Amino acid sequence: MLVKTYKQIKCTSCQAKSMSLIDNLTNSELTELEENRGCSYYKKSDTLFVEGSFPRGVFCLNHGKVKVFTRGDEGKEQIIHIATPGEIIGFRAMLSGDPYLVSAETLEECAICFITKDEFFKLMDANSEFRNDIIRGLSKELGERAVSITDMAQKSVRERIASALLQLQEIYGAEPVNLSREDLANFVGTATETLIRFLKEFKEDGLIEINTRKVFVVNSAKLHQIAGR
Repeated sequence: MLVKTYKQIKCTSCQAKSMSLIDNLTNSELTELEENRGCSYYKKSDTLFVEGSFPRGVFCLNHGKVKVFTRGDEGKEQIIHIATPGEIIGFRAMLSGDPYLVSAETLEECAICFITKDEFFKLMDANSEFRNDIIRGLSKELGERAVSITDMAQKSVRERIASALLQLQEIYGAEPVNLSREDLANFVGTATETLIRFLKEFKEDGLIEINTRKVFVVNSAKLHQIAGR
């Protein structure tokens, strides 16, 4: 659900541009993009797209975080990626012409720009560096998914939780990891009760601190040892 239109975001001065695939667009291409995209605020838990629907364009994240996930047969989520400012979300399905294989939902209040399918393809045709960055982005995504599948199959739950906390520390930067226990469990790929038990163990061992739902990593070196990273 869109909250309100946010037209003040300019591609040329966007703070997330340096972290985005649009950073290699020319000034004239950025100006044209500004005129042909819409930017809006989203509330926490708003849906960007759902698995099985067909893409009409892509979403460029200006502010906030978005979870990308699939649902199992019983409706349980498996979070496969958390998008951060600068990321373009949903271009894989649009390029393939297939329905979305995943869903996307905001984890917090977000400012997100929508670029139509026609405009996105126009930019790819006009700017070879942008097109190459998209291809590199797809390759990186496939590599990350392969590592994730291997970890799920070969690592214990304790190792996966340690690895997830380190990944989330990189995502959240100086801020504490701020996910619900259910979302954190879905990111790891385990039951919520199991996650809570290991978080308590990590806290008792002095690896993390917990303040309500916020998790502070205080001993990343030990978590690296546990995760085998």
